[in-house]
Amino acid sequence: MKIEGSVALVTGANRGLGRSFAAELLDRGAAKVYAAARRPETVDLPGVVPLALDITDPASIRAAAEHARDVTLLINNAGVSTGSSILGGTLDDIRLEMETHYFGTLATAREFAPILGRNGGGAILNVLSVLAWVAISPQVAAYSAAKAAALQLTNALRLELKEQGTLVTALHVGYMDTGMAAGVTAPKIAPAKVAALALEGVEQGSFEVIADDVSRHVRSQLSADLTDLYPQLAS
Repeated sequence: MKIEGSVALVTGANRGLGRSFAAELLDRGAAKVYAAARRPETVDLPGVVPLALDITDPASIRAAAEHARDVTLLINNAGVSTGSSILGGTLDDIRLEMETHYFGTLATAREFAPILGRNGGGAILNVLSVLAWVAISPQVAAYSAAKAAALQLTNALRLELKEQGTLVTALHVGYMDTGMAAGVTAPKIAPAKVAALALEGVEQGSFEVIADDVSRHVRSQLSADLTDLYPQLAS
């Protein structure tokens, strides 16, 4: 689909990658950009339409969908990282990861899919992670599990929405230079670059956008022996 002239809604658009998506959409000529956030007063990007949206609250999602009936591109970007391990983290934190990345993304897609269909099909871009494919440490285990669930949700949506002409694209990326990865010392990719690559993928009709070398490497290893992805298992 063409970004120029589109009407886009970006969840979690008040900072980080979400804000970069909103800025890139404006630069590419989107007719309208809804910048959705739990606290819309924190949206500070000129030219967007701030919109209240908490993707863990079904009533909030319904209200946003009622307001934004002209959307042709939905970017499911909102996320959370609790730093919880599977065994050591609290169940409340682990549930929050799943409620946000899986159930929140699902609920948002369910509300906006009919709108996209009525507006010609359009596209959904789901922001996933390299961690949807691999769990690298206990500190991101809950996050990884939730993103893995979101990956299979993305695959299912792609099949279910094909008939109405809605493109569903998965974005995989490793560490970005955002607040969520502030404590990471490994190389990070700029969120503006990720947003540009992802939107180029949507325009090209890509089902998958792999934004960095880390994600490309892990993707290439998925058919290998598990000890290639998890060398600690071989010792």
